[in-house]
Amino acid sequence: MKRIFDLILAIFLFLTLIIPLLLTVILVIATSKGSVLYWSERIGKNNKIFKMPKFRSMLIDTPAVATHLLDNPDSYLSPIGRFLRLSSLDELPQLFSVLKGDMSFVGPRPALYNQDDLIALRTEKGVDKLLPGITGWAQVNGRDELSIPDKVALDVEYMNCQSFWLDMKILWMTFLKVIKRDGVLH
Repeated sequence: MKRIFDLILAIFLFLTLIIPLLLTVILVIATSKGSVLYWSERIGKNNKIFKMPKFRSMLIDTPAVATHLLDNPDSYLSPIGRFLRLSSLDELPQLFSVLKGDMSFVGPRPALYNQDDLIALRTEKGVDKLLPGITGWAQVNGRDELSIPDKVALDVEYMNCQSFWLDMKILWMTFLKVIKRDGVLH
């Protein structure tokens, strides 16, 4: 049921957002060198690595670490990078990851391949068995402001309480947070 919902919603959103997608492609090309998409190595279900696309918001040659670990994250942003991140437009290519089956709309946010502490704690708690999501319970309850143990505790809470209605609540809360630009540090 969840997979069918993901496919229907991904196709609907792709068709609905085709103009913003194309405009974002043009803006990324016009404002910085490099490819339009950044392919981030992420940890998926059962700790399998997959490539997750995002619109490139950082300059080329930015270190492949979590943004909060960079000395001065703002210095790595492309001219439209801040706008892409604050508006969450950089996340739109993940619709393709949902269509492919690497991600769901709702689930634990996929860790970077080198976030060993997050990966280890999720594995210990069994969260690695879930398909990662574009958004999740931790995303709507603190996002970048949460410590790793707090993120994983929220991931476990989601894992134990999964339901269609909880997913709908998380999607609604995500929509409100994107509109308000709430919880985005970088």
